[in-house]
Amino acid sequence: MHLDVRINSLMPGGGNVKALASVNMDGCFAVKNIKIMEGNNGLFVSMPSYKSHDGGYKDICFPITAEFRQQLNDAVINSYHQAIQQLQEQKNAVNVYDYGPPVDYGEPIGISM
Repeated sequence: MHLDVRINSLMPGGGNVKALASVNMDGCFAVKNIKIMEGNNGLFVSMPSYKSHDGGYKDICFPITAEFRQQLNDAVINSYHQAIQQLQEQKNAVNVYDYGPPVDYGEPIGISM
């Protein structure tokens, strides 16, 4: 199955939620508000959920097989790492308008008629 993952929001800071993602599956089904969370054992993917009447949380949608769960988790976490890397590259990139000190080219050339 082809998964198109988009990281919609990066959430820097001390919270457990690191990013929000959406996944398009084979161009047929999309899931939004997937959370990339930081837990005691590292990053994990949290599917969209709702709070039930007993106070717990229930996933709205979820992978059925262990194989697809692993494929989805890997795709989302890899996309998160790519988004972080792109952000770092943007921060480290040289500004194209930073040419150094100004250069004196002499008197401007004018045309008189």
